[in-house]
Amino acid sequence: MAVTEPLGRVLVVDDDEVIRQLIAVNLQLEGFEVATAVDGQDCLDKVREVGPDVITLDVMMPRLDGWVTAVRLRQDPATSHIKVVMITARAQEYDVRRGEEIGVDAYVTKPFDPNHLIQTVRKLAAVSK
Repeated sequence: MAVTEPLGRVLVVDDDEVIRQLIAVNLQLEGFEVATAVDGQDCLDKVREVGPDVITLDVMMPRLDGWVTAVRLRQDPATSHIKVVMITARAQEYDVRRGEEIGVDAYVTKPFDPNHLIQTVRKLAAVSK
């Protein structure tokens, strides 16, 4: 059997272990290489080592929330190119606008359809290749 190239590398960031695993497993089954982080600070600590094409980022997390994490990723020349998907239960217009101002690439609201998330990540990973 031929070994196929992974579709891309994704860093899944969520403080909820069940959601983190759900996202990670779905992406792995789709053919992505997946690493995980438990919050924004963990994400920033791991991002250079992991070298992801896409980061899925929960908004509400301890230590460093998704907003602050996204801003820091965008401010750092070494990580500013990485595609960011915000995943949140907060889908108000204000939140979407805030994401656009920061430069978030996509927005997925909880509860989310795993297929929708996979398609979103797939699209962004293809663009970053």
